[in-house]
Amino acid sequence: MKRILLTVEYDGTAYAGWQRQINGLAVQQVLEEALSSACGHPVTVTGSSRTDAGVHALDQQVHFDTDSGIPPEKYPFVLNTMLPPDIRVTEGREVPPDFHARFLTSGKTYTYRIWNARHGSALRRNTHWHIPVPLSEAPVRTALEALPGRHDFAAFQAAGGTAKTTVRTIRSVDLETRGNEWILTVTGDAFLYNMVRIIAGTAAEIGLGRLCTDAFTRAFETKDRLVLGMTAPAHGLELTKVFYPEKAFTDPASLRWHEEETTCSD
Repeated sequence: MKRILLTVEYDGTAYAGWQRQINGLAVQQVLEEALSSACGHPVTVTGSSRTDAGVHALDQQVHFDTDSGIPPEKYPFVLNTMLPPDIRVTEGREVPPDFHARFLTSGKTYTYRIWNARHGSALRRNTHWHIPVPLSEAPVRTALEALPGRHDFAAFQAAGGTAKTTVRTIRSVDLETRGNEWILTVTGDAFLYNMVRIIAGTAAEIGLGRLCTDAFTRAFETKDRLVLGMTAPAHGLELTKVFYPEKAFTDPASLRWHEEETTCSD
C-alpha cells in the first residue's frame, strides 16, 4: 500500500462542506467515489481542513492509501475526467506511510472576500460577501493590528467548537482593497471553529461604524463572544494554503502532532 497526497481545489457552493455526512452531498464523498472507481477498491480520504458548507478551497490537502498502480503524478489527469467541474485535483505525490494530512500541518492561510458596492456582482455572488453600505478602511486597518501574535482566541469561536485549548498564533493579517473588492488574508498556526469568519464579520462591523477599533483587544481581555461582530457568511471564505514542515515529507515520525490544534512541532 502507498500513501498518496493530493492537492484539491473546489468551489464549495453546491456542497454541504468538506466532510462526508448523511444529510447532504460533501466534497469528500464525491472525491472518494471517484478515487474508489479509479483505484478499483474502496478509498477513504483524510483532509487537512473540515471546511463548512459553501466554503471554497484552493489548497485542500488530502491523503489516502492504495495499492493501485496509478503513478502519483497522474492522479490529477485520471480524476479530473471523473469529477464535476467544481472540484479539481491539481497535484499528486507519494508521501511516507505515516504522513497525516491534518495532524502534521504547521499552518494555514485563509482568505475572506467582500464586495463593497451598492449593487451585488453577478460574477462574485458565490465567492464574495456583498455589503451594500460603504465601509471605512482606516478603522478596520487599525483594528486588525491587534490580531498578529499569540493570543487566547476563546471569544473567536462559534458555538459547537470542541478545541480543548483556544490559544492560537496568528502570523500575519493583510487587508487589500481593489476598488469595490476587499480581500482579507489571515495566516496562522491553526484556527478555531469559524474563527476567520468571526474576524471578517467583526472587521466589517468596524468598517460600518457599529463597533470600535478596540473590539479585538477587548475580546482578548474579556473572552466574550458578544464583544465581537457577526459571523460572516461562509461563501466569502477560501482555504488558500496549507503548510507542512519539510520533515513531514521525509521523517514524519520525528514530529509531534496535536489533534486539538491540528498543527505540529519538532
